[in-house]
Amino acid sequence: MSETKTGQTRKVTIKAFRFNAETDYLPSYKSYTMEVGKDELILDLLNRIKWEHDGSFSYRRSCRHGICGACAIKVNGKATLACKQNAMELLDLFNNELVFEPSSTKRAVKDMIIDKSDFWEKHAAVKPYVVADIDPHPEHETKQSIAEFNKFLDSDLCIQCGACHYSCPALEANEDYLGPAALNAAYRFTVDTRDTAAKERLEITAQSGSGVWDCVKCYECAEACPKEINPIEKITKLHNMQFEQGVAVSNVATRHAEGFVRSIKKHGFLDEADIVVYSEGYLGMYKHIKTAIKMARAGKIHWEDGLPWVDNMPKIKNLEEVQKLIEISQTNKL
Repeated sequence: MSETKTGQTRKVTIKAFRFNAETDYLPSYKSYTMEVGKDELILDLLNRIKWEHDGSFSYRRSCRHGICGACAIKVNGKATLACKQNAMELLDLFNNELVFEPSSTKRAVKDMIIDKSDFWEKHAAVKPYVVADIDPHPEHETKQSIAEFNKFLDSDLCIQCGACHYSCPALEANEDYLGPAALNAAYRFTVDTRDTAAKERLEITAQSGSGVWDCVKCYECAEACPKEINPIEKITKLHNMQFEQGVAVSNVATRHAEGFVRSIKKHGFLDEADIVVYSEGYLGMYKHIKTAIKMARAGKIHWEDGLPWVDNMPKIKNLEEVQKLIEISQTNKL
């Protein structure tokens, strides 16, 4: 909490997560007071805690140029690359209160240092490298056109810091989920024209419980990424590629995606009741009965909406134009 403030500095008390897996039963938070200058980065404050207050304070750092990803932590719950983030900006954002925590408190080894083995295992699982049978003594280089290179989008900018991985609520709830960083890597190498393992990678990312269909589209990964990569975009493209290349199998997740297109094609609007029935069948829809009752009370759906012989959904104007657009742009048939 700030005690005094001048044009150039602020006197701030920072709370830092402290834990040593070898000696501590539970973590704790310790407070450190210091004058923070307008040009100091979060990494500077981590350094000052160690150099000026407690030499046992531990964290990872390396390049100081925002390219190695070593110094990723959370500040007030916000994923932060310490060497890139200005401290004053966060003091303004969080009303002069800063709390330093590791990217994942449950995986803490010592203070800001975490065990990232789960991150690296999931990253390795998608084969994050070009698979190709190359002549050991090639006579010429393998060329790519500008258009082929541009298919990477921004996926090649990932620095494996883990910020998106440890900000993902789907992964927090489901430890089997590959996570946004691994799926971003899967996309990057699947679209690489030099690679021959694209279908294998798509099959890996299509697995129920671990693949792209378990993403909840919350955009937390895009918010967390210090390189401004949008993993959701790559995950969505993997969805489409699975359909296009015949990898997608019929299950609740894929039928749910198909149900959206089907609904828009029929009405121009989303028919929530029809999507549930199409995805899960009449027996499956009964597990959503409590939600259906709440939606019915709010006027969102009506009791007869799930009946196949009743079509009480309104239709948008110019529905035929929407249907033509879907036909033109659709890359797979339902």
